[in-house]
Amino acid sequence: MQAVFLIGVAGAAGAISRYGVGLWAHRQWGSNFAFGTLLVNVLGCLILGFILELDSQTNWVNTPARLFLAVGFLGAFTTFSTFGFETLKFMQEGSHYLALMNVVANMVLGLMAIWVGWVLARMIAV
Repeated sequence: MQAVFLIGVAGAAGAISRYGVGLWAHRQWGSNFAFGTLLVNVLGCLILGFILELDSQTNWVNTPARLFLAVGFLGAFTTFSTFGFETLKFMQEGSHYLALMNVVANMVLGLMAIWVGWVLARMIAV
């Protein structure tokens, strides 16, 4: 029951954080592109890569912390379903370039962020 509570509390925090980052990105860069979704996906990948590699290299990340951060917070913070919707919306509006750019940017930057998180965790775990 503790795990469910941790995941639920962290999920609420992740969802609120996602909303805040989305608002911030909209104010910073406007609404012509899905910058908020891209930003939360890249940040989520960076944090997840860091946490999971740190967990595999050290004993610093215990099970409750992993559940709280990786499952709860990041599960609600990252927005793959929103990414899919926004990509489809771009396609329906005839903005095929923006749809393609959205897919490529999320995939490439997300994978790069996972790798950067992994490298940072390796540096700390040494």
